[in-house]
Amino acid sequence: MRLIVPRSRAWPWGYAGADAPTGNQGYRGGVHDEPIDPFSGDPADPSSGLDDLGDEDAQLDPLTDVERQDVLEDLADLEIYQALLTPLGVRGLVIECEDCHEPHYFDWDLLRGNLRHLLDSGRPRVHEPAYDPDPDHYVTWEYARGYADGVHDTLTEIADDSDGRGGGEWKGTDRPATQ
Repeated sequence: MRLIVPRSRAWPWGYAGADAPTGNQGYRGGVHDEPIDPFSGDPADPSSGLDDLGDEDAQLDPLTDVERQDVLEDLADLEIYQALLTPLGVRGLVIECEDCHEPHYFDWDLLRGNLRHLLDSGRPRVHEPAYDPDPDHYVTWEYARGYADGVHDTLTEIADDSDGRGGGEWKGTDRPATQ
């Protein structure tokens, strides 16, 4: 099927009529892990002077091996938490900010991008609270960790019971349906 557009109407990406792209041919951008800077290349960029603040930022110590390993473990944990909690309607994690003592709500992708940035640059990103988040859709690291541990323990217990190595009785709070 061919889309016919009058030559008087130009497509936003510069095509008209029978030359109009189909599928993804008109999309020329790349996929980014991080949010795109809306002021990139703008001479009036309000953050352009931040690079000239001095050498105190340049003298930040790189992450130690232990810190780097902690961030890598956080990234691995984040994947597990997202896989387990997204189907339940959880959109991300809430973290109590040590600087401003306010809760900060991060969706999964933003938090993953922040952790990767920390690995790459050795320093955290500047943060600001999310706009009007619904706290019911976010959980703490501790809750996510506890939930993942509970799922792991339950699956291990079920596997042990089915192999004949377990204690026999269901030890969870909800008894599985029997037939």
